[in-house]
Amino acid sequence: MTPPRAGSPVLVGRDDELDALLDAVAGQPSVVLIAGEAGVGKSRLVRELLHRPELAPLRVLTGFCQPLREPFPYGAVLDALRTVGPHLRRASLSPVTGVVSPLVPEIAEHLPEPPTRPDDPRHERHHLFRAVRELLSAVGPALLVVEDLHWADDGCRHLLRFLMSDPPANLTTLVTYRREDAPGGMPLGSAYRPPAGVASALVELRPLDVAGTHDLTTAILGADAVPAGFAAHLHERTAGLPFVIEEVLRALPDPDWRLLDAVEVPALLRDAMAERLDRLPATGRRIAQAAAVLEVPADEALLAEVGAVAPDRARTALTHALHSGVLHETGEVRYGFRHALAQQAVYDTLTGPERQRLHLRALRALEAASPRPFMQLAEHSRRAGLLDDWLRHGEAAADRALEVGDPSTATRLYQRLLDEASLTPSDVDRLAVKLGQVARGGIDQHDPRATLERLLDDHRLSTAARGEVRLNLGFLLIRQFGGVRHGREVLELAIAELGERPELAMRARAVLAQPFFGAVPLAEHARWLREVEVFIAGCDDEAVRYSLLANQLGSRTCVGERGVVDELDRLPDTSTDVAARRHLARLHCNLADAFALVGHFDLARDSLDRGLRLTVGAGVPFTAGTGQSTRIHLDWYTGDWASLADRCERLLEEYRELLPVAGEVNLVLGCLAVARGDWDAAERHLAGAGVRSAENSITPVALGGFAALTRLWFERGDLDRACAEADRGLELARSKGVWAWLGELAPAAVDAFCAAGRVGDAEELVEELDAGLRDRDAPLAHVALKACRALLAAHRGEDAVPLLEVARSAADALGLRYHSAVLAERTALVRLERGDGAAVAALGRVADRFDALGASRDAARCRHLVRGAGVATPSRRGRRGYGNALSPREQDVARLLARGRTNREIADVLFLSPRTVEQHVARVLRKLGVASRADLLA
Repeated sequence: MTPPRAGSPVLVGRDDELDALLDAVAGQPSVVLIAGEAGVGKSRLVRELLHRPELAPLRVLTGFCQPLREPFPYGAVLDALRTVGPHLRRASLSPVTGVVSPLVPEIAEHLPEPPTRPDDPRHERHHLFRAVRELLSAVGPALLVVEDLHWADDGCRHLLRFLMSDPPANLTTLVTYRREDAPGGMPLGSAYRPPAGVASALVELRPLDVAGTHDLTTAILGADAVPAGFAAHLHERTAGLPFVIEEVLRALPDPDWRLLDAVEVPALLRDAMAERLDRLPATGRRIAQAAAVLEVPADEALLAEVGAVAPDRARTALTHALHSGVLHETGEVRYGFRHALAQQAVYDTLTGPERQRLHLRALRALEAASPRPFMQLAEHSRRAGLLDDWLRHGEAAADRALEVGDPSTATRLYQRLLDEASLTPSDVDRLAVKLGQVARGGIDQHDPRATLERLLDDHRLSTAARGEVRLNLGFLLIRQFGGVRHGREVLELAIAELGERPELAMRARAVLAQPFFGAVPLAEHARWLREVEVFIAGCDDEAVRYSLLANQLGSRTCVGERGVVDELDRLPDTSTDVAARRHLARLHCNLADAFALVGHFDLARDSLDRGLRLTVGAGVPFTAGTGQSTRIHLDWYTGDWASLADRCERLLEEYRELLPVAGEVNLVLGCLAVARGDWDAAERHLAGAGVRSAENSITPVALGGFAALTRLWFERGDLDRACAEADRGLELARSKGVWAWLGELAPAAVDAFCAAGRVGDAEELVEELDAGLRDRDAPLAHVALKACRALLAAHRGEDAVPLLEVARSAADALGLRYHSAVLAERTALVRLERGDGAAVAALGRVADRFDALGASRDAARCRHLVRGAGVATPSRRGRRGYGNALSPREQDVARLLARGRTNREIADVLFLSPRTVEQHVARVLRKLGVASRADLLA
């Protein structure tokens, strides 16, 4: 057999993946994501794609993310723009593109003068995003390639999400990443789904099977075939990873499968690299070893300095390393390894003393860099054994990451630093406090929680710092599933330990004053609330005051206290102080949630817009998450359901472990499922809304969950279960004592109680609600009270139509489209019972309203009632045909089929006959091109 080539001359085992990429690129605008583990061939697939003639009309722009990234946002995308200057000469660019000039000086001469820099950082970021989008559009049709997105900074992820969510018409964005190394398994930092009209492809690269290993081996060796035994053993030893296969074949003096039995794959890789290093001159080896220690691509001068190669010999040494295939040019005048495994292989050839010496040189070389690469300085200090420097640079890197809005990196660094056994007590105090402060504003809660719990038993932690650590631990616990009760206990302990730090103790009191946690009575929250009010009145520190108001104003608003709105005019729009700006962001997002709970939806949206703007670049993903869940709940109330379920699923994917966000999102998903008759999904999501453990719930969310469960069992005809869920919810409401939160539960409970013959219980509830809402500013609950009175009147046989109309008008005034439709249905039913002939047509109109919302179960119920009244359902003849597309009714059937429902179950949900469902199922399967239900489920 011939000696192995440098690589396969043909792409092996990736035809389907390549076709999928070509199809996606052909339909601009488009988005392509290529996922796969290290060594599986992502970059090889991209290279093959770029050489295809179909891509000739596209301008290819490439950027690379690095593993030891500095906290400098947008780097990979900005690097990709460095070559576009000549293509901008004839472009008519808006002034906003000038903001790119200082960031990409290579194209500055082709850009307008930068506009005046805005005072608000979020506006500055928005200008940059718009500018990048316009430049990409101007040089299009273009293909933007960003490799190794799992190493991207948060800013780069945000920019890419912006481009992918609203891409120029002539742009394809392609990214490669390792899912296992991406934060939370999501390369963009959160779940992404392409918008309508954007072609997309997600290509998951898998290792090759035995046949693929055989084909790749023959291609690399230039042979017609290789022994089947060799391919099988090679696959066993390499797990089918193309890069590892290539490296093993290079390392073998002869492709004899018997050699594989004696050598482990990692050793072969190291041996292969060692062999190639040995063929290099000494200066070339030192350059390669320097690159392995630096880990990120570097220029010639830095490689020479770290490798101790004289400047006049550096270029020749680098050329040898490049020609040998040890190093590769990764960008303009930047050199590194083709793959992380190659870098590790060279690094593993160094002895311990050699590594330490090279890391020390790298440290000294990088200390003079500007701006200082703190992340790299920290890593080299640690590996050089300079623990003082590791602490200094590591802390600086974490602080810098926090400044630029990357709390996840900061959290990881603080945790790693705290793992050092040689830290002094003052170091432990300082880092522990910083960890707690950044963790409580981030998404990752469990790992910081474990570190903080361990620190409480650390003898080096001072008493003063221990109270603050416990405070931050309490903040983390109270937002975790099952952690509310324990979190309150921890916060009370923290108050006792923070006697000499009243401002921190007051922050704990402000959280304990928030009434929407658990089953604690409102009177206990009010005690804390009064203490915080007194403190705020005498507080001159802006950041402390805003941090307390962020909890206090929302707490007062959500229980229906009047006058809070009048206090908002005294709040600034923003602050130059980062800490104050973060508190203002939380303040407005908390207020938005409180306004939404009581039914002030316009005020909620205004506060939410202000709060979310303030979160931009502030490094508070938890606050941003709570704001997004509030927006989702607002959209549920106001009937903006078009893409609501998809948005819920994306947000839930990102914030699944955070109770305040996940609980609210699960509630909305559960309510949507009830309206669509998807009972299993409804029960599953409502279980995540806090109904299983009221004392560890977000109380108003749990009450909404009980309301939805009451409706669910009422719709399924199980009045006992419906009443039982209503009783559980009312027990929580009475224990809490906040009647402003019964906007959904009260009408559902009255409906169930009346239907079950428990009219006295329904009347008692209405009286309690009436008393509880006196002097309370709670529009949603007042609408519910009107609805409850109307439902009681209807059950008693009284003229309920005027009361129902009053309730519906109140719902319309708040923009409650779904609630209004429910009340309109009930009004039509009352009229139908009285023999009003116009009621049937009214029911038909209500069905159309439900259909427009997406409440298919409710729409089907209305049409069933029309049929039950002995009136023929209006003919659909004359309406538009759907051809091979699914009609709305067929979409309902398809959705239930995909849930594994039988024809009988579908018929029950949609109020259809089994025969009609059978016909719908047949059309659905035909239109979707599947032969059976099993194929559809697959």
